[in-house]
Amino acid sequence: MPGIKILNDPIYGFVMIPKGLILSLMDHAWFQRLRRIKQLGLSYYVYPGAVHSRFHHAVGVFHLMSQAIDVLRQKGVAIQKEEAQAAQIAALLHDVGHGPFSHVLENSLVPLEHEQLTLMIMDALNRELNGSLDLVIEIFKGNHPKKFLCELVAGQLDVDRMDYLNRDSFYSGVVEGTIGYHRLLTMMDVVDNRLVFEEKAGLSIENYLAARRLMYWQVYMHKTSLVAEQMLELLLARCKKLGRHDFASPALDYFISLQVETPESLDRSELLMQFQKIDDSDIEMFLKCCGSSNDALTSYLAKGLLQRNFFKIHMQKIPFDDAYVAELRSNCIKQFNCSSAEAEQMVHLSKMEFLAYETKHSEIQIRTKQGSIYNASDCLKLDHLCNVEEKYYLSVPRELIGVS
Repeated sequence: MPGIKILNDPIYGFVMIPKGLILSLMDHAWFQRLRRIKQLGLSYYVYPGAVHSRFHHAVGVFHLMSQAIDVLRQKGVAIQKEEAQAAQIAALLHDVGHGPFSHVLENSLVPLEHEQLTLMIMDALNRELNGSLDLVIEIFKGNHPKKFLCELVAGQLDVDRMDYLNRDSFYSGVVEGTIGYHRLLTMMDVVDNRLVFEEKAGLSIENYLAARRLMYWQVYMHKTSLVAEQMLELLLARCKKLGRHDFASPALDYFISLQVETPESLDRSELLMQFQKIDDSDIEMFLKCCGSSNDALTSYLAKGLLQRNFFKIHMQKIPFDDAYVAELRSNCIKQFNCSSAEAEQMVHLSKMEFLAYETKHSEIQIRTKQGSIYNASDCLKLDHLCNVEEKYYLSVPRELIGVS
């Protein structure tokens, strides 16, 4: 097709990419870098097929945004050409600020949230393109007067979540995460500049929220993935402490060496330049080299990750006994000749919380056949999804199991 580039996606089939600004952004080094960032971080240790990239996901979110705009226009919603393109680009670039293994090293290696980095990258691209992304940034930040465009990018039922649930379900093989995205898109409309869903989409919305809850506990917070992430963070912290990271690439060396006293002291232009160069491959090569480190703890952690010999992790719904945890940490100091701070990281205690559906802020809006608008929590069976779920977990090096 003239003016269109076609990508073949395993979830949606053909995805149409307009030539011009959108294609040029997709071809940009910032976006191409997402090919080298795994969408699900270290989840492939549990689900071998979960090796898809942030690039896949970003293209999928762009596609769903394009479909949503088409549906709304067919229903008479006024969306100007410039607004449609800006919403598509906001969807395309929404995750461009992810670092190696996506969420895994956020804050521990890169001292900023990925949303902050995404906005910094958008600003840099906007300067490069002489202000062409002004409207994109307005939508991404939630400041556009047509709030439904902002809600499509970041809301309780947005195109980002629609794509990652279906995509992550497909690649992980956890079929319970699949949602009826096409029906949800078809049932969208706009009332008073807010996104609404027709009443007959109710069961699809319930399924979407239940699928999100299931994927959170079964995939995103799987205990094996959690302990692998902990070991990787601990390895990098150890290298940072020792000041020995000869195995690191220049970009990784920059982040391991980075000392941030306050957010204001951060050289953001230098950070952005180095961030563009770092991806999963830097960490993977570093891991392989650290396996032969002269430092026993560094080598131990690296080999554990390379050979899938992880710490033991326990999960339960009540807090762990403080005395038991203290004893484990004391034994850890003796076993590994490490500091008390490192023992706290190795014998790691944490609490996870998840809320499938938020009722205190902007709810999903349901429109009845009579035209009345209700919050989803008032007309759907969501009670079990509106409460915070808590789980406690404790991870321990296997060598400490049974030691007293």
